[in-house]
Amino acid sequence: MQGQLCRGPLGTPAGPALHRCSPTQPRTCRQSHRCRAAGSERDPLLLRVARGEDAERTPVWLMRQAGRYMADFRKFSDKIPFRVRSETAEIAIELSMQPWEAFRPDGVIMFSDILTPLPALGIEFDVIKGKGPVISAPIRSMEAVQNMRPMADPDKDLPFIREILSTLRSNVGDQSTVLGFVGTPWTLAAYAIEGKADRHCIQTKQMMLKNPEILRAMLDNLTDALIVYVCHQIDSGAQVVQLFDSWAHHLSPAQFREFSLPYAQRIIAEVKVVHPNTPLIFHANGGTGKLESLGGCTADVVGLDWAVDLQDARRTLPGRVTQGNMDPMVLFGGEAAIRQAVEETIRKTGGKRHILNVGHGVVQGTPEENVKFFCQLAHESGTPATGAKEPALVA
Repeated sequence: MQGQLCRGPLGTPAGPALHRCSPTQPRTCRQSHRCRAAGSERDPLLLRVARGEDAERTPVWLMRQAGRYMADFRKFSDKIPFRVRSETAEIAIELSMQPWEAFRPDGVIMFSDILTPLPALGIEFDVIKGKGPVISAPIRSMEAVQNMRPMADPDKDLPFIREILSTLRSNVGDQSTVLGFVGTPWTLAAYAIEGKADRHCIQTKQMMLKNPEILRAMLDNLTDALIVYVCHQIDSGAQVVQLFDSWAHHLSPAQFREFSLPYAQRIIAEVKVVHPNTPLIFHANGGTGKLESLGGCTADVVGLDWAVDLQDARRTLPGRVTQGNMDPMVLFGGEAAIRQAVEETIRKTGGKRHILNVGHGVVQGTPEENVKFFCQLAHESGTPATGAKEPALVA
């Protein structure tokens, strides 16, 4: 029986910090620190808020919080190809933990990619530095769709996922919430059809308009696979899972209702049958004009991009837990600008049923100290109902 991968005290060098606990001493490791076991008497803050509970303050994490804006991250990304980083558990764990050690966000999201499950379905991809994901054999025919493999055995096809998530749970214990994530069927289909990121989605839109039956068949295949993959992430240790509809902005509201939301909703509904107590977040990039449609989504949390007015969203989605939605470019401003944006967000939500985040991923070049300040403001926030400190809110 192997011991768990664990991390030494904060501040230890990146390499030696990951080590194995003795399997005969699961609670105490060789470096004399406590190895955090999954579960606790009190669930972590972000998990409680994602479930819709009132809490002592606003939780915070950032999309793409493990990224090239961090100098420690670049020590890996400058030398090691993306798929090696994301599919080697020890490296992915290290990269996932870097922002938590630096900024203490309330969520630790595994370092991975929305395209990670595609090779298990027979769709190979690579990530080319400076170009992004590339799929050398795009899916553009019914025959190609029918040749897609089912997600039969995630432990066999994606063996690193369980180790990454279970180790993150051990490392952070009840101090933070471990997040898994997937891309939505629409977003993965668009990548697989285009073969790369494309600003117009020409091939996908042509298929949608000329041969919608091929697109629907592909979306069905992806939905089936992602149900299995989300459940696998939860079984492996994810406490919350986010569905990224990164390419929702390519769809009109009507197209979104036909080609994206129903498939994401099927994932949510079927995962909830198996894991009814695990919160799911649905984040649609380009949600402007789609808020009313999102009212029909049963995800526990609705993620909002920075182009959506948070107050309008809360009125349109009454009683829902929301997430977002500060413009990530504000993190290039000074502390005054960041404070104003954070306090405005908290004012609009009343400090309740909201997870503070940026409305899109953290951008390369963002000053690390500004990310730390962003998280610090959430740590200092509170609501009058809990007796916690209330920030000076901007009118």
